[in-house]
Amino acid sequence: MFPQLSDKLQEIFKDLRGHGVISEANVDAALRQVRLALLEADVDFQVARKFIASVKEKALGETVVRSITPGQQIIKIFHDELTALLGGDSEPLHLEDEGRILMIGLNGSGKTTSSAKLAGFLQKQDYAPLLVPCDLQRPAAIEQLVTLGKQIGAAVVAPDAGEKNVQRAAAAAVGRTRPPGAPSIYIFDTAGRQEIDEALIQELKELKKFLQPQETLLVVDAATGQQAVSVATHFNNALSITGIILTKLDGDARGGAALSMREVTRQPIKFVGTGEKLDQFELFIPERLAGRIMGMGDVVGLVEKAAEAVEVEDAARLDRKLRTASFDFNDFLAQFKMMRKMGPLENILGMLPGMSNVQGLSIDEKQLKRTEAIVLSMTNEERARPDILNARRRQRIARGSGCTVTEVNDLLRRFDQMRKMMKSAGKMKKMMAQLARMKS
Repeated sequence: MFPQLSDKLQEIFKDLRGHGVISEANVDAALRQVRLALLEADVDFQVARKFIASVKEKALGETVVRSITPGQQIIKIFHDELTALLGGDSEPLHLEDEGRILMIGLNGSGKTTSSAKLAGFLQKQDYAPLLVPCDLQRPAAIEQLVTLGKQIGAAVVAPDAGEKNVQRAAAAAVGRTRPPGAPSIYIFDTAGRQEIDEALIQELKELKKFLQPQETLLVVDAATGQQAVSVATHFNNALSITGIILTKLDGDARGGAALSMREVTRQPIKFVGTGEKLDQFELFIPERLAGRIMGMGDVVGLVEKAAEAVEVEDAARLDRKLRTASFDFNDFLAQFKMMRKMGPLENILGMLPGMSNVQGLSIDEKQLKRTEAIVLSMTNEERARPDILNARRRQRIARGSGCTVTEVNDLLRRFDQMRKMMKSAGKMKKMMAQLARMKS
């Protein structure tokens, strides 16, 4: 997330850590670079100026200047102020049974996909979301939402064929019989425009007045830049939004939108979209994003992702395999799929402290797919007994996976090295256990 901003901030703070004594000149020089980095990341000018002034005031305090590690103290102040700028604590949705959520934003911001992602998120919270397509302008918008609803198993209450009145379509959806069981939440996916116009705003005002939603969420593309701030301000002034969903944080977004909109609108960022898949949607937790921007990682988030993706029984079985050096290609494939469930590997590595600015961090997804294709081209017996992979079998696997025999041989060599390392580690662990018993 925000690699350019993160790299520049970490470079600035690395230099600051090197000073044993901090002077006002040191602080001014560092914050001048920080301000330039924020402006280059499309942070609103007024927001950047106010933020730097707040950091400077605290950084020049007597407790910092006279501390043993003034550089570290200033970094902590910056992290705390960045967390506050992003909103402080995460802000939950405020819903009730038969609650209503109005999704608004410009065309291309990701409203329809975010509506489906939000429905999937609510399903995990034991709600029964109902998706209501209210975009009667864009061709195939209804079909898109129906398709996404099927993928996550959420009901879609589509309007009657030929319906052109948004308010009638919404009223018909609310009037239908809701499914029994879990509390229902209606998610209304509205129309957008290429730019804000009065007709769009008036349509949304009338719809909001009719629905009386508990949440009005503005969906904004993180890559929009400074324009996102003016868009958010306009929508907020006209419709009094209750929160923001920031999409496409997995791209090369500079980050200015995330750092500016909370301050400008005074409304919280509630969710972020971190990828194209429907499960790549997260609660926005300011402290964690601040940590990732500053290269501190997000270990808590990584653990949560692992807990969601990995079954306890599967993890225990793989642990036993690793300890007994009986790990085979079937286990390799299972582990590979576990990692895939956690999301793009580059994002996962970026959540580890100190890894966000490591050179060469990018993951070659094509190479990973080739590796998976090679293993999938093996028979079950070959995966369980790699030792039987003679030259003829390797040629067949290469043809089946679309790779070369050299690539197959390289994978087998690396796999054999890994098993030998596991075996050595297992012997060492066994020896240490024997020594412990002798001492007791």
